[in-house]
Amino acid sequence: MDYGKYKFELEKKAREAKKKQHTAEVKEVKMRYTIEEHDYQVRVSQADRFIKSGDKVKATITFRGREIQHSDLAEKVLRRMANDLQEIAEVQQFPKKEGRNMMMLLSPKKV
Repeated sequence: MDYGKYKFELEKKAREAKKKQHTAEVKEVKMRYTIEEHDYQVRVSQADRFIKSGDKVKATITFRGREIQHSDLAEKVLRRMANDLQEIAEVQQFPKKEGRNMMMLLSPKKV
């Protein structure tokens, strides 16, 4: 048996397998805790689209100045988003403060 031909066939199979796999990226949806209803719905539909395409979604709320005192309101917005997307997504990381941001990670539900 020709070793070169054998090695070529192995590499060919590996390339074919790599072509069919999908790597999940992390897409980000940014907003503020004072977001209006229509803008919130736009962000939810963006996150919905990202999750349905198989990507993870990082929902981020940014604070400016003294807004950081109202982190409870920001957490309420993030939990509402998780509740609105619960049919297609699961919370991978619950709302967490990181400096001047609060973020949450959502991933597609496993079928």
